[in-house]
Amino acid sequence: MSGNAQHAIYALNQDFLQLHPLQAEQAVNQLSADDLVELIQKLPASEMIIVWDGLMLDVATRILLRLPETHLKRILNRGNPVHIARVLIRLAVNERERLMLLVDNTRKHELITLVQYPEESAGSLMNPRFLILNESLTVREVLRRIRKFKPRFSRQLYVVDSEGRLQSMVELHQLALAEAGDKLNTLTQAVPGFVTATATREEVVEQLDIHRVTDLAVVDLDGYLIGIIHYDALMEAVREESSIDILTMVGASRDERALSPVSFVVRKRLPWLSINLLTAFLAASVVGLFEDTIAKFTALAVLLPVVAGQSGNTGAQALAVTMRGLALREIGTSQWLRVVKKEVGASFINGLAIALLTAFGVLVWSSSVGLALVIGSSMVIAMVAAALSGVIVPVVLSSLGQDPAQSSSIILTTVTDIVGFFAFLGIATLLSTML
Repeated sequence: MSGNAQHAIYALNQDFLQLHPLQAEQAVNQLSADDLVELIQKLPASEMIIVWDGLMLDVATRILLRLPETHLKRILNRGNPVHIARVLIRLAVNERERLMLLVDNTRKHELITLVQYPEESAGSLMNPRFLILNESLTVREVLRRIRKFKPRFSRQLYVVDSEGRLQSMVELHQLALAEAGDKLNTLTQAVPGFVTATATREEVVEQLDIHRVTDLAVVDLDGYLIGIIHYDALMEAVREESSIDILTMVGASRDERALSPVSFVVRKRLPWLSINLLTAFLAASVVGLFEDTIAKFTALAVLLPVVAGQSGNTGAQALAVTMRGLALREIGTSQWLRVVKKEVGASFINGLAIALLTAFGVLVWSSSVGLALVIGSSMVIAMVAAALSGVIVPVVLSSLGQDPAQSSSIILTTVTDIVGFFAFLGIATLLSTML
């Protein structure tokens, strides 16, 4: 080909890129990997960057490592850093580290910041290797891309606009039933739910619960689709979140694992154990107020654990149900009064039933009507108070912006012990002075 012809082709390509950027992007993204690599190597630096920044993530990922080092340096140092970061995330760690050696220090710091996400964030759960579709594609072209890139199986594929922002989704069964020439935009539907890459695991679980999705789209702060959280990762997030709630309810750290170092475990648990010791002394001080009554009626000391045990179990039941409701967004803090009425009503009925059984057992054991009356009445009071505390503690923590699971059981145990002991021993003292 003559030099004039090559110059003419170059001029036409340059005009096409500058005057019709969207059409140019679509045309370039349809090229095979070999043709695209060849095209990029032939373009001058400025046009090469324009073409690179317009590539879809899956296309850019496939060709990046096939480019010569000189072209890689230009792209990594001069291309859109956000776009580059989205591509780097999709690469293996060793490949990413090798490419970072080609980047100057300022750009390297920027890219490292962009590709790293907090451990508990949606970005750390997502799969960055996914198929991106444009709504201008036909069904035939979409199926060709699916066969070519073989994305991880899911029930839906996500569609982006011309700039790469999440726009809609299409179900796979709709593609299978559509005509080959149908446009993708005639089959799409709204995305039911998505999260940003910096969203917490709690927010991921919330989206799963609200929308009942099998895959969850992840976008950056500008709305660009950067990853997919698949069903197995969503389920793992749910399991992890549940285990964290179990840990925090008893004062253990959410970061603690079964094989955590002893020093870490001690550092995380000791403060809450100290608080628990303080609350235990508070409960003991209540018992100390009625030392004379216990000295007169030693049977009271035997029955104290019965009252404490029943009230503790009642409070734990109310706490577990309330915590689940808050965690799954079944209730909000504004609905606390309805929850209180339900739990108090249930605990009152249960308290009466348990009180009658307990009073009968104590009457048979001690032959004392007074002792049976004391434990029966105090049982109802203690169980109602425990249920009330089981609702109030997590709701108050949540309304204050605190983690409602954080050591709720420690606070609950303190309240139930103090109220149970005070009711049991207080009624016993009152009756002893009246008789």
